[in-house]
Amino acid sequence: MFLDRLLKDEAHPPKPKKLDEKQEAFLIATACSNPPEGRVRWTMQLLADHLVNVGMVDYISDETVRQTLKKTKLNRG
Repeated sequence: MFLDRLLKDEAHPPKPKKLDEKQEAFLIATACSNPPEGRVRWTMQLLADHLVNVGMVDYISDETVRQTLKKTKLNRG
């Protein structure tokens, strides 16, 4: 009985968003802008570091950046 409850796949509550709309818009605008001097393109890590450096977030992973851009269909690979 206990094992049955463990194996039963129940709905999980949605995870809170890591970025609000303003932060997402800033990320998208940055990703669409020219990359930093000396770079050919923005990388996920450069974008994550930039959001931290300009004070948009305290911390963000490159994977969160990738997922956000993928969701908005802007991930250029």
